[in-house]
Amino acid sequence: MQSAPQGPAAVLIGPPGSGKSTVGRLLADRLGLPFRDTDADVEAVAGKTVSDVFVEDGEERFRELEAQAVRDALETHPGVLALGGGAILHEHTRKLLSGHRVVYLQVGLDQAVKRVGLASARPLLVLNPRSRLRQLMEQRRPMYEGLAAITVATDGREPEDVVTEIEAAL
Repeated sequence: MQSAPQGPAAVLIGPPGSGKSTVGRLLADRLGLPFRDTDADVEAVAGKTVSDVFVEDGEERFRELEAQAVRDALETHPGVLALGGGAILHEHTRKLLSGHRVVYLQVGLDQAVKRVGLASARPLLVLNPRSRLRQLMEQRRPMYEGLAAITVATDGREPEDVVTEIEAAL
């Protein structure tokens, strides 16, 4: 008999607008488990919003806080964990994700733009958000795909449908 893997029941990754927070909360509710978002963890530690950390402290400081938040959550959180879209950029984070049930929420550019909005408060999307989002998605896609144990397309789907597919795959 195999022992259950340690750490989160599922780790959601994907670009901004893929639905990590929305789907994560619904999945956690359906599984009867707690939900955790590493962006919220960063905000709690920093005492300010992710946007303010970027503006006031810089992206490098944000990535340090994010890497620590991911490390802590992977060690201690038993439920559903949503990572910030860029968390996978940190090499150590990618190594830590190995062996976890990583779910890549795939989204097309048009859907991501609709969900995020072009007047977004997301710090990496300030100048020319559509073009910047396209760049981020293209840069990160191979990493998302390489880390994923499960890939779920979210375009044109209701969050509940996405949750049902993830639940079945888990």
